[in-house]
Amino acid sequence: MAEPSGTGDFAALAPDAVMDCAERVAGRRASGVCRPLASYVNRVFEIGLEDGGFLVAKFYRPGRWTRAALQDEHDFLRELAAAEISVVAPLADAAGQTLHAENGIFFAVFPRLGGRPCDEPSRAEWLQIGRLIGRIHQVGAARPAAHRLELGPQASARTHLDFLRDSGVLPPEVAGRYLDAAQRLLDRIAPLFADVARQRLHGDLHRMNLLWRPDEGFRAIDFDDLANGPAIQDLWMLLPDRLPAARPEFERLLEGYETFAEYDDAQTRLIEPLRALRYLHYAAWCARQRADEGRRLLHPEWGTADFWRRELADLQRQADTIAAGI
Repeated sequence: MAEPSGTGDFAALAPDAVMDCAERVAGRRASGVCRPLASYVNRVFEIGLEDGGFLVAKFYRPGRWTRAALQDEHDFLRELAAAEISVVAPLADAAGQTLHAENGIFFAVFPRLGGRPCDEPSRAEWLQIGRLIGRIHQVGAARPAAHRLELGPQASARTHLDFLRDSGVLPPEVAGRYLDAAQRLLDRIAPLFADVARQRLHGDLHRMNLLWRPDEGFRAIDFDDLANGPAIQDLWMLLPDRLPAARPEFERLLEGYETFAEYDDAQTRLIEPLRALRYLHYAAWCARQRADEGRRLLHPEWGTADFWRRELADLQRQADTIAAGI
């Protein structure tokens, strides 16, 4: 199989081609049902099968990940599934491969498993979510993701900031102030990450990436942003508020987590610095979507001077919050 060049075009994903891809991997015939599902970055389709049931075909955005980086994600998911942890692992074809390519676009096929998004967890559900994350981290700690970014001010954040600087997306009237504020913020928080243990993480574990099923509880989905980083990264985004307001929920989450994995209390101080890194991640993510016509129609303000002024103000407020807590 030729290595996709990263120049594949989502427009080429006609329903017949999508169903053919799913059939080749799963070895089952499609019924003719091919429905697009919501996805911010990739193209995802639900495929009906002649023998009943459904599959999900996921086509990864060209140029965003290398083959090796996607294989890291698939390997982690298969390790988690082998440990009977509630995730959705990609299906393997007859040759045992989970990652495939079609017209320059990487894709994978998954079983379709329903569920509802996590709303407001009860006390028992906070414990259950914590246990799920603890089990994920127990497996993740075995080895790093060799081809994934390291979350922190010296690695992933620098990558995002370099992209924003070099891509020309920042309007001239905002660029200097935004880049200066971001650089000063990264310099301030860098010492906090110096001796922090890092491991494989989900990386983007907010409530929309947890599905609840009555027969099995919570399931973690969407490991696209798999990374190496501090354990707290997979905990803080689930909280309903900042600390100390969300302290009761945080303590219940940790109670469940520590059933399976040890938590270093010193990592709690990284929550607000990680929130700042999230702002940079979001800004770079928006900038990378600017070429997507559908995204521009949905969010016409992206990339405007006003958009970047708001991003700058958010970054400055977060820097003040961090300074007050150091």
